[in-house]
Amino acid sequence: MKVIFLSKFCQKSGSKALSLRQLVFGVGVVFATVVGTSLWAGYELGQQTRLANSESERANRILHDMIRQQQTDLEETRAASREHIDALALRLGEMQSHILRIDALGERLAIIGKLDTGEFDFSESPARGGLDASETAQSVEAGELVAEIEGLARTLDDREHKLELLEEMLLGIELQKQTTPAGRPVKKGWISSRYGYRKDPFTGKNAFHHGVDIAGKKDSDVFAVASGVVTFAGEQSGYGYLVEIRHADGYATKYGHNSKIFVEAGDLVTKGQVIGSLGSTGRSTGPHVHFEIVRNGKTLNPSKYLRKIN
Repeated sequence: MKVIFLSKFCQKSGSKALSLRQLVFGVGVVFATVVGTSLWAGYELGQQTRLANSESERANRILHDMIRQQQTDLEETRAASREHIDALALRLGEMQSHILRIDALGERLAIIGKLDTGEFDFSESPARGGLDASETAQSVEAGELVAEIEGLARTLDDREHKLELLEEMLLGIELQKQTTPAGRPVKKGWISSRYGYRKDPFTGKNAFHHGVDIAGKKDSDVFAVASGVVTFAGEQSGYGYLVEIRHADGYATKYGHNSKIFVEAGDLVTKGQVIGSLGSTGRSTGPHVHFEIVRNGKTLNPSKYLRKIN
């Protein structure tokens, strides 16, 4: 076989005769070169692909770790938020309990103080109003809201304490009013004999009268003029059927000449309670009640107590 060689731009040419062996060897060398180059290129491509895959896997792992960390952080944030919400709900529940107690105190104070329950209606929200300011309104930050809730809770505690003190004071005043003699022991009647020296209706001589006599219709009701404990209920010389009641602050009242008695010694009676019926038992000239006020063992003129109205 003859191989023709052409020089650059075909300006020179030549030929050389090759044997079959040489030709096969040459082709083999060329084939081996091509195959080696292809294998090397494939190896390099494989290495680059493996490296690229390794980088991709590493990037995927990093991305997966970042997502997992974000999920963990998100769960922790949710748990912390739930704890904060639960704490706020508990605080609001405590404040609602305080408000209910304050409302109940307010209602009791309105009754004790005899206030207008229509004006002081604690079941209704306070009247409020104003122009629409939604355009300039600003949302409240969480920290500011918590601070306001705590401040309101302290205010509620303070107001509740002060209202309780006021209730105690009003109850004390009311108790004193209920246990201090005031008013008349009968609804209708007229004073037939006053306190002090008088002509005795049986002897005509001057004698000291320790109470007032209030004449009225026989068997009409006789009332306790103050709350207290019955210390005597029965017949006593001169008084006929007598009821004696001990009150606070050293006071005691006596109701004599009853036709009937409706209480017993040891009974707790309230102001205005019916304790007997007007009569003429004992040393008496007609139906009346002998009303007597004693304080620390000394009799007092009942006149000013009769005029008092609680």
